[in-house]
Amino acid sequence: MNAEPRNKQTLIVGLLSLIGIAILAAIFYAPVWWVSLTAPNYPAESFPDGVRIQFHINGVFNGCSKQDKQEITEDEALDCVHEMDTINHYVGMYPIAAGGPVERGFGQFLMVFMAVMLLGFMCTKPRVRMLLMSAGFAAIAAWMYLTMYGEEGFRLQNEGYISALVNAIDQEAASGSATEPEIVIGGITGVLKKSLEDSGVEVVLPSQMERQGAPSSSKQNMIDQLRTTFEIDQNNTGRNEAWTGSSFQVIAWHYEQSLGRYFNNREEIVPMVNTLNIALQVAFWGLIGAMALLVFGARKNGGILYWLLVLVPMALPLFFIIDYSAWLWWYGHTLNDMGAFSVKPFMPTVFGDGKVAQFATHSYPDKGFGLMMLLFVVLAFAALVRRKQFRVSVD
Repeated sequence: MNAEPRNKQTLIVGLLSLIGIAILAAIFYAPVWWVSLTAPNYPAESFPDGVRIQFHINGVFNGCSKQDKQEITEDEALDCVHEMDTINHYVGMYPIAAGGPVERGFGQFLMVFMAVMLLGFMCTKPRVRMLLMSAGFAAIAAWMYLTMYGEEGFRLQNEGYISALVNAIDQEAASGSATEPEIVIGGITGVLKKSLEDSGVEVVLPSQMERQGAPSSSKQNMIDQLRTTFEIDQNNTGRNEAWTGSSFQVIAWHYEQSLGRYFNNREEIVPMVNTLNIALQVAFWGLIGAMALLVFGARKNGGILYWLLVLVPMALPLFFIIDYSAWLWWYGHTLNDMGAFSVKPFMPTVFGDGKVAQFATHSYPDKGFGLMMLLFVVLAFAALVRRKQFRVSVD
């Protein structure tokens, strides 16, 4: 094969891979899936989308918008993440924040990891590929280590992820009737807030300051909020663990807080937290091992390890569906006996419409999943071009 067609194919694969990297970046910031609950006590006039939440790579966020109609005026949008938690806890389901702690904590690393894989796939020279991937993976490994284990490493997490954790601690669903949704400050944070206000100290939480237009929704202020709540919790429980600010510490503690929000059953929660600690370690070292294996495979063109560089990012929509379905199964089959109602384990609706008691459930892909499918198409084309290029080169 002469140089001109080969160079053209290399250019096409390179451009498609760069487009794939740009799509990966867009996926990280886009809602991937949404879920909504509708019921007669949530009329469409007030809740046009029902009680809606949006799943992102780095967390679960409010999908409800503020209503500003002639007959309805809201100062702020209903926090539908907490509202859905309120609804779900009656049947013993754990809060949404308890799901996917490893995936959300490592989400930023995984997306950059796949971007480095695509950079390696672009290269046709094994030596250049190995050097490029070694440098990229070394940078990710250092970033990941400092974030997960380093003192104040939680600061290296992305702001969206931190915001989702703060929101889960900052506000809690009211224990009253779901017919009149209300969001109140509760839990440890609520006790501290009331105590300070009783002493004449004005307290404004991060969520309130954001609504007032104050600049305190910054990453550092949100981390300070988590640290304050952490230290109060340690003091109240008598454990007195010192704050290190590592992501490993914060993720495990936050997971424990989420599990115990409604059902503070220590006998059930402690083993689950211990399992998470193991899972975090496995995820960290597993990702390091995967990096080393891929660098080893980069020493030649072709072979399964080389093709994984493009096949793994291509399979992102499949990975998401599997992970999403597995967590839905966990929610429906890990029901706490302390729920107000006893129900048999069930599988929530993964895709489409379903029915649970008086609620209709709706679960559908969002823009981010569409981007995942676009990523699949772009990278599939790139893989076909590269396969043809390598086949002709061998011939």
